[in-house]
This record gives sequence, C-alpha cells and structure tokens, in this order.
Amino acid sequence: MIIKLETKRLILRPVTEADAQDFFQLDSNPKVHAFLGNKPVKTIEESEAMIANILEQYKTNGLGRLAMIDKSTNEFIGWSGLKYEEQLRKEFNYYDLGYRLKEQFWGKGYATEAAFASLDYGFKDLELKEIGAAADVNHIASNTILKKLGMQPSGTFVYDNDLCNWYILKNPYL
Repeated sequence: MIIKLETKRLILRPVTEADAQDFFQLDSNPKVHAFLGNKPVKTIEESEAMIANILEQYKTNGLGRLAMIDKSTNEFIGWSGLKYEEQLRKEFNYYDLGYRLKEQFWGKGYATEAAFASLDYGFKDLELKEIGAAADVNHIASNTILKKLGMQPSGTFVYDNDLCNWYILKNPYL
C-alpha cells in the first residue's frame, strides 16, 4: 500500500498520471538535469513513461517516489522518497533516497524536509535495515542535503561516466 506523508510544509502523495505536465516542466529544464547526465526530457511522452515506471514500482516493490506538494498552495514542487534501486549500482540493489525539485523551489529546504520524512517512514514503518543515496561529486546542494540528513559518506562510484558520492544510513531504530 502506497502511503501519503505529511510534513510541516509538504504533502508527499502517490504520483498519478495526472502529474505528467508537472513532471514534464520539472524534467525538461536543463538546469534540473545538470548533474543527471544532462539529458532533459523533450516530450510529454517521456514524462508519462517515467510516471508509468513509478506506478509499476508501487505494484512491484510496494514503494516508490512520491509527488511533493506545497501544503499552502497545493502546487507540485517535485518528487521525493524511497525506491528499490536496481540500476544505479551494478554490484548490488538497495533502497534509495532521492528527490528532484522544480528550479523555483531550490534552496528553500523542501528537499531536506521531504527526505527526513522519507527516511523516517523507511526506518520506522518499513523497518529497512539501511537506506542508500548517491550524488554527483560536483552537485554541492545534493551532497550538502545528504550530509545534513546524517547519511554517511561511503566512497565513490562511477555511473554514466560521472563520479558519484555514495552515502549510507543504517536504521537507528533496529
């Protein structure tokens, strides 16, 4: 069952097909993809395919990224949350913490707020043993967020020809 999380300023709810236009606005911005391989989407169909993938993760793994909604305006800010990651690290699969925000919402603490709620859910409700996260070594904002969350730097790896920092956080409740 896919849940809805709430924080002081945000609602994190399951993604729906109705989010396609917001996903397209988010992922067609080249600045959003500066540290994601520089491959912004070019068509709404690409965003619809991403949503279909998330909906499939809900069915297959019982969790996936959640739409991040501003409580005060009901506006789609981006997405955040956990997913079972099978592509990023070739040597193992893991539960991944991620977030992606529309540019106008950068630097306001939303990613950190949503990520704390996602970690809490993963550790307390799902009782995951550990959660991983990755960030391009040059992505200062994302690396700063992951450290602020208490995630432990655990080496580097190369993905898609980019050097990434690897972070792990073990469940403090186990």
